[in-house]
Amino acid sequence: MTLYLYDGCSTCKSALKWLHAHGIVFQTKAIRETPPTLEELRAMWKALGCDDRLLFNTSGQEYRLLDLKTKLPHMSLDQKLELLASNGHLVKRPFLIDAEREVHLVGFKESKWLELLDRMK
Repeated sequence: MTLYLYDGCSTCKSALKWLHAHGIVFQTKAIRETPPTLEELRAMWKALGCDDRLLFNTSGQEYRLLDLKTKLPHMSLDQKLELLASNGHLVKRPFLIDAEREVHLVGFKESKWLELLDRMK
């Protein structure tokens, strides 16, 4: 299981604390320096009901600077996923994935993460 996070993100810190408190084994990757792969992004996209908007950090400065609110509707899914894979600033975080265990979580909502814990028991 891999948790992509940004050290300065309070939501990432909450997720990290939650995972430790529940004894879940995982590895971490710095999302800005090492964004999720195309394969991981595509798997997350499918798990999120094929809603690519849920993959983007829409509150981020870079999202606004690139005017992605205007540009994304005109981009193909492949273009969007390639953009995310090349720029970790744009990926919603925390981003928790384990394809083998079918774990696909973006953002930290404790109720969703509790469902994960129940599945892992």
